Amino acid sequence: MYQLNKIFFKKKILIYGLGISGYSSLNFLKKNNYVKFFDDDYQKFKNKNLKKFFISSKKIYKYNFDYIIVSPGINLEKCNLKNFLKKNKKKIFTDLDIFYSNNFRNLIIAVTGTNGKSTTVKLLSDIIKSTKKDVRLVGNIGKSILNEKKISKKTIFVVETSSYQIEYSKIFKAKYALLLNINPDHLERHKTFKNYLNAKFKLFYNQKKGDFAFFNKKSFLIKKKLKNKNIKSKIINVEDKLNSSYRKLIKNEYFNNKNNQQNLSYIFAICKKLKIDKKNIIKITNSFKGLKFRQQIIYNSKKLTIINDSKATSFSSSINLINSLNNIFWILGGLPKKGDKFKLIKNKKLILRAFIYGKKKNFFIKNLKNKVPFETFKNLKDAFKKVVLEIKNNRHQKKTIILFSPCSASFDSFKNFEERGEYFNELVRSQKIRI
Repeated sequence: MYQLNKIFFKKKILIYGLGISGYSSLNFLKKNNYVKFFDDDYQKFKNKNLKKFFISSKKIYKYNFDYIIVSPGINLEKCNLKNFLKKNKKKIFTDLDIFYSNNFRNLIIAVTGTNGKSTTVKLLSDIIKSTKKDVRLVGNIGKSILNEKKISKKTIFVVETSSYQIEYSKIFKAKYALLLNINPDHLERHKTFKNYLNAKFKLFYNQKKGDFAFFNKKSFLIKKKLKNKNIKSKIINVEDKLNSSYRKLIKNEYFNNKNNQQNLSYIFAICKKLKIDKKNIIKITNSFKGLKFRQQIIYNSKKLTIINDSKATSFSSSINLINSLNNIFWILGGLPKKGDKFKLIKNKKLILRAFIYGKKKNFFIKNLKNKVPFETFKNLKDAFKKVVLEIKNNRHQKKTIILFSPCSASFDSFKNFEERGEYFNELVRSQKIRI
């Protein structure tokens, strides 16, 4: 049994991977521990101060490290230290574990799911902040959990947790844990949907009596998981649809789609537990701007709306949005995810055309064939130009939606979804659309 506040104290610790979480772990641990780090691509680091902490792969085997802090992005099956890590699997921890060992008395809210995590944690933290509480938004949203300063007993942490982070963690636990939704994702890493689902549920298996787990209990997958009775926390059921009385009060156009309304259901459910006034929730929700490249409306007129949803990396992250709109010119393409499938609910009223770009066109053609009319293009720029031309030639139509929701990873042409999103915004600006 671990003594929580002494786990990472005066120990020999190896940090593997010096990304955001690895770098923050190094800075956090180096004062009270013997710390070394290894990165598969050490040559990219130009900081001379890091040299004294670097250890070569050959020397790693000579040290008897107490713990290994592994960055979430590292795949244990496809990394340079895979044999070493397999032999020392029990020693593997994450930055979430380091954080928890030092802040286990604080109120922690963890949000996971396939889609909508970042938007949900941002809105939730905004709502809590409006009640004058000290709240920190951290985790997979891009803010290292170990960089937070001036933490008091009253500090509340809202943590976005990915399957990668949860999978490697050992002791991290949340008082409130939310599973927004679950669809096949990251199968190139987890190999099977079952493994992916198990990684997510580890967050709930770690909870104790007196904690709270928020699920949609009507979901077939959730029902099946709950039968094994490994969850000791109190389960709060969250309906798949936003309560109609709440929906009438939401005036923010950002929440006019099924995805965001589903996630709002969780916001209302946990805010009820936190005893936050409904009027306050509505006020903050109606003024919420949304996060960049996540169903972001970048142009809006009576005739045309343009949505930049560059963050969408799978069909499941786009389908609810598509079903909430009409007269859609859908631009998609990139590196598809293993096992991803397009499932469109039959709707005779839905007008949808697809404009597929990139080298992996065949994957998208196979999924959309006989379901959605489509055209193919060499790159995103050509696809967008064709969409603009089509719209300008059909101005008599009802309101049109240009939806950039790629349903794929961005690494074929861009560093990340942010760079891809910025590029699309630049394309929109360059066309000087005024419709």
